[in-house]
Amino acid sequence: MFRIGLCQMKGSFDKKESMKTAERFVREAADNGAQVISLPEMWNCPYSNDYFREYSEPADGQTVEFLSELAAELGIYLIGGSIPELDDGKVYNTSFSFDRKGNVIGRHRKVHLFDIDVEGGIRFMESDTLTAGEDMTILDTEFCKIGVAICYDVRFPEWFRKMALAGAQLIILPAAFNMTTGPAHWDLTMRARALDNQVYFAANSPARDENGPYIAYGNSCIVDPWGEFTAHGDEKETIIYGDIDLKRVSAVRQQLPLLKHRREALY
Repeated sequence: MFRIGLCQMKGSFDKKESMKTAERFVREAADNGAQVISLPEMWNCPYSNDYFREYSEPADGQTVEFLSELAAELGIYLIGGSIPELDDGKVYNTSFSFDRKGNVIGRHRKVHLFDIDVEGGIRFMESDTLTAGEDMTILDTEFCKIGVAICYDVRFPEWFRKMALAGAQLIILPAAFNMTTGPAHWDLTMRARALDNQVYFAANSPARDENGPYIAYGNSCIVDPWGEFTAHGDEKETIIYGDIDLKRVSAVRQQLPLLKHRREALY
């Protein structure tokens, strides 16, 4: 069994200030026994096409260096939320993950870009500035295999089934649902991905900022393999903790063997 911590924080227009906030949250989570700690989606950049390129950094930039040093100092696994990554002139929505020594052990570029237009709700076109990634991200840790995906990726069940079949027992999702999609689909979707794949599922949102360019829903949560919430936040800044019991994963998969009962010859 091991403890995870999800840092539901607000970013700002000042990247250095956002880094100070992130450090404070991560240190508190580590002090409270979390061995795997996550930050939210786009925590060091305003969530808007107007800012992604301006705030973007290469993989050896200041934010990745900061996260690496923090993980090494605290001796934790750190899922670095996501940041705008600049590579060969393209900007990606990227989550860097670090081991206890600060080594990068995963780089997930958001595979499914958030291009939506909900009548009477929200219109957002990430593809106006961002490029989609192509690779699945599974982290090897001494606890278990951990899958990492970002926000809109969660709308595509096949992606998470692929992670489960690759051995993931915990999936961490930095994500920023909004005030249209959040109330409608957040809880339902996170529970479904956990239940379908019989994994622990941890969704890490930014805190809600009514004055920002994008208002996140918040409500970071952790769901167990039976589809039940083991932790759930509200819209405010907070840290969500959960104990990951891998025996629970094994027990649920044995009692209700969904993954074994797949009929691959038919679908």
